[in-house]
Amino acid sequence: MLKKITPNLIVNDVNKTIEFYQNALGCFELVATDPKTGKFDWALMRCEDVEIMFQSKESLIDKIPELKNAKDAKSAIIYIEVENLEPLYNWVKDKVKVLVEPTRTPYKMQEFVIEDCNGFILAFAQWI
Repeated sequence: MLKKITPNLIVNDVNKTIEFYQNALGCFELVATDPKTGKFDWALMRCEDVEIMFQSKESLIDKIPELKNAKDAKSAIIYIEVENLEPLYNWVKDKVKVLVEPTRTPYKMQEFVIEDCNGFILAFAQWI
């Protein structure tokens, strides 16, 4: 019944977030925005089969008033499985805040963890 999940992360600056995901992570491309130019309220980005949406808090408050007092970031970890971890780590390690260096886990994954420009925690993992 369920088909896929695409997180919609609430951020303060969608344009800054797009820049981070394009430049620091490299493979993310901008797929759609609203509005089409200027200061974005929302954006969809994609890297291969992984999609993430980013939306400004101010654009959501009218629709979901409970978000007005919501805390920022770090309340969830976005866990992204990759095919080849080492080249990705080498690409990003000097461009981002690395929270956990590449580590082998007891559940047979090699993973590293970073923080994005909004404070969101991203874990990248590859099956061993």
